[in-house]
Amino acid sequence: MQKSNFVLLSVAGLLLLTSCGGKLGALSADNFTVTPNPLETQAGKVTATINGTFPEKYMKKKAVVTVTPELRYADGQVAKGQGATFQGEKVQGNDQTILYQVGGRYNMKTAFDYLDCNKADMYLTFDAKVGKKTVTVPAVKVAEGILATSELYKQTLKSAQAAIAPDAFQRITAQKQQADIKFLIQQATLRQSELKNNSVQEFVKLLEKINNDREGLNLKDVEVSAYASPDGGYDLNDKLAAQRQKATEQYVQQQLKKVKLADAAVDAKYTAEDWDGFQELVKASNIQDKDVILRVLSMYKDPQEREQQIKNISSAFRELADGILPQLRRSRMIINYETVGRSDEQIQQQLKADPTKLNVEELLYAATLTEDNNSKEDIYKLTTEVYPNDARAYNNIATIEFAKGNLDAAKKYVEQAQKVSAQLPEAAANLGMLALANGDLQAAENYISQATGANGLSEILGNLNLAKGNYAQAEQDFGEVYSNSAALAQILNKNYASAAVTLKYIKNPDATTDYLKAILAARMGKTSDASAALRAAIAKDASYAKYAANDLELQKVAK
Repeated sequence: MQKSNFVLLSVAGLLLLTSCGGKLGALSADNFTVTPNPLETQAGKVTATINGTFPEKYMKKKAVVTVTPELRYADGQVAKGQGATFQGEKVQGNDQTILYQVGGRYNMKTAFDYLDCNKADMYLTFDAKVGKKTVTVPAVKVAEGILATSELYKQTLKSAQAAIAPDAFQRITAQKQQADIKFLIQQATLRQSELKNNSVQEFVKLLEKINNDREGLNLKDVEVSAYASPDGGYDLNDKLAAQRQKATEQYVQQQLKKVKLADAAVDAKYTAEDWDGFQELVKASNIQDKDVILRVLSMYKDPQEREQQIKNISSAFRELADGILPQLRRSRMIINYETVGRSDEQIQQQLKADPTKLNVEELLYAATLTEDNNSKEDIYKLTTEVYPNDARAYNNIATIEFAKGNLDAAKKYVEQAQKVSAQLPEAAANLGMLALANGDLQAAENYISQATGANGLSEILGNLNLAKGNYAQAEQDFGEVYSNSAALAQILNKNYASAAVTLKYIKNPDATTDYLKAILAARMGKTSDASAALRAAIAKDASYAKYAANDLELQKVAK
């Protein structure tokens, strides 16, 4: 089989034509090389390349021959391809000239729409004249039958996963709360006025809440960071920052002991001169000479040189001393903790007791706790009642209707999702899936192009590229997805080893899964395995018996 994104039917007849007077002779199929043969579908087209030769002394000098390919179906339908015209050397025209004595090689390309029938032959027909006289050249069959394996994407799409809008439920969420304590210049004493500020009081209250565990809270550790402002000597600042760390750490330990959390880890450290904090505060300030100060910080790395240069800016130093430096004489306490939400069992119990007490993330998450699609749908419908302004539940109902084959119902719910939120990428992706299911590849591509960031977008792109005939790209898009569509892409890409693995691990194998196993086994020459897989497919879906009877992939198996 030939796999190509851009395959045009090459109709170039190798015309071994005998000549008799002013006539042109008959053609033989032996004069044509057709690739592929049998023909093959790709993206809804039947494509091929035919190369041929006009033998020497065939093309009369005044002859004009138009070669047109036709695809003749067993049910009587005929599709005509694009023709090409060749002329003798004495004909005044713009077509390819074939010399009488030498002859010539040529090729033609064309493509036909696939008409859902595997039994079809390709013929070349000829419209020939020598001078003004029309001569008859009989049509020649050059290829027989169509391999329409790529068209199975319409079947594999039925079990493809549509885009589920995910919940944001997290049972355990990392949190932190911070409190700052300010110190007077060159002091390390904790003042009562500072211990009564709002941030410190909230710090203490949170420790009490964590101990009581009334809100599902779990303490990880407490961080203590102490600082000295960068004015003054380094040795003094180092000693001062260490003392502030010690005083703050003792305070934290006392509070932990009061709420019976004395075993909690405390990570304490200090910074002798807080130049980073100084730079941040200066950047955020309205100090007149702040650009000059920032340049000093970038030019000088030595702390003493920095301090001296800044002091030289006398107009600004007073503003720094009054507005910036006092904020750096501080310690910081941070509680690192977790909020622990409902367990799966608690969510399921609350769902039965009173689902209105679950938040929207918990409700959407509840739907993932069951494998039964009917139960999922019930939960999503309940979510639309409790939280009608959340588009995700409407979208997710659509995915279930899609899986059931209820395309009209699926479209209704996707459109409702878009009414609630036009920005939901999963809704756009699912409109693309619905367009694919209806055979409208252009609409599918337009919708899917609007689905950037959608959950499961790669898999949906895989289905789109499979339908478009881009098998290598489709296989790459599917990645580690185990689905009928992924297996079909691998088969069409001739990656048989991977296709076998994919088919083995499909979670819910169906008749199409077995049919693909039959095709894969047949391609690998395992007739017995192919026959067994085909029987399994027909047992699950009797329509595959008729399909297999006309499938060239299984010619030897279906007999």
